[in-house]
Amino acid sequence: MSDDSQRRMHHPVSAGVVVVRRVDGVWRYLLLRAYNYWDFPKGLVEEGEESLDAAIREVEEETTLAALDFHWGYVRKQTDPYGKFRKIARYFIAESVSGDVSLPISEELGRPEHEEFRWVTYRQAQSMVSPRVKMVLDWAARVIDEEV
Repeated sequence: MSDDSQRRMHHPVSAGVVVVRRVDGVWRYLLLRAYNYWDFPKGLVEEGEESLDAAIREVEEETTLAALDFHWGYVRKQTDPYGKFRKIARYFIAESVSGDVSLPISEELGRPEHEEFRWVTYRQAQSMVSPRVKMVLDWAARVIDEEV
């Protein structure tokens, strides 16, 4: 039984990507807003799907970004269970050369899943995200800085 299948038996699992790009020598982080919450692109891991595959699929479904470079490897950060359903989120880090984000209409919802997106600096992101997402942001910033 895969790690994803085993974990799903206890908690729903979502997977996403901290998508970054360099703008004028500064890392920018892609944040998506749903209602009043800012987060990185992510969504539920489907039955039989691995976290990385789900994360890549979700980024493309939610933002139309497809060419992601995982040049930091496939390291990931997992959150503690949160929310009403005690969901766990796993995040990877990838760079996007393109900043051309689109928020397509979800067939299930009949509208985009998110109201807006922003490419923001680390400092800007810190002031926008919840403590759960801030933990992931801080982890990603450390990983990215280790490479520089």
